[in-house]
Amino acid sequence: MNADRMLGMPRFSLKAMSGRMPIRSSAVWSLAAPTLLMGTLMLGACAPAPARVSPPVQSNTVPTSVSFYPQETGLNWAYVPEGESTASAPYVLRALGPTVFGGQTALAFQLTGRGADQTWYRLISSSGVRLLGFRKPGVTVTLSPAWIEAPAETAWRVGLTWEGTTTARVSSDDGKVQSEGLLRYRYDVQDRRRVSTPGGSFDVWVITRQISGELGSLFPAAQQLWFTPFVGDIRTPEALLLTARNFASPALPGGTPTGGQP
Repeated sequence: MNADRMLGMPRFSLKAMSGRMPIRSSAVWSLAAPTLLMGTLMLGACAPAPARVSPPVQSNTVPTSVSFYPQETGLNWAYVPEGESTASAPYVLRALGPTVFGGQTALAFQLTGRGADQTWYRLISSSGVRLLGFRKPGVTVTLSPAWIEAPAETAWRVGLTWEGTTTARVSSDDGKVQSEGLLRYRYDVQDRRRVSTPGGSFDVWVITRQISGELGSLFPAAQQLWFTPFVGDIRTPEALLLTARNFASPALPGGTPTGGQP
């Protein structure tokens, strides 16, 4: 499935001084002219250079540590659709930090690029990752109960499965509910292997996600994703591959990094 469509691409874009010098004799002028000419040349040589345009002043939070499930404010990741050139315009995912969604304090993650603009709201702890909902321009989707996106940190293993049901409610900015329906989801950890992407080489957990139900069309029905602790998604459910990030992974005992370097 085309990643642009799944991410909400538009379809649903510096009076020079002059004066009259009295000429008293031709001799005087013959002596003065070279002096004036030299002065003109010197003034030209000393003229200020064109002003340089300075870049805009910006601020950026630099995380000093990264969690197992990366969540620190200021983290960002760049992705391109699988199969495209790394010179393609990327999608950029940013960790925006704490906010309030549906009356709960949550962590916001915003993906932008190519006209897409989507923000997810999550609860993240050592016990796992839960999705409260997400927002696109003009539309908010809430999930009740929260959707379990990832298990406890210590639970990861090949063969692990988790599943659940949630009610998805789609509301417009005026608060009107456009649609509502039950969703069923299932995750299967199929493999753990080494992969290489433009963003580095990583040991990933390979997970298949399946979604069905009345509003299942909000998501791709079945998709594979790759996850690496302390790095995040290497391949997203929308088939986007990691190309860059603004942080390094912590090292394991002995100096081995948990994931590729940025």
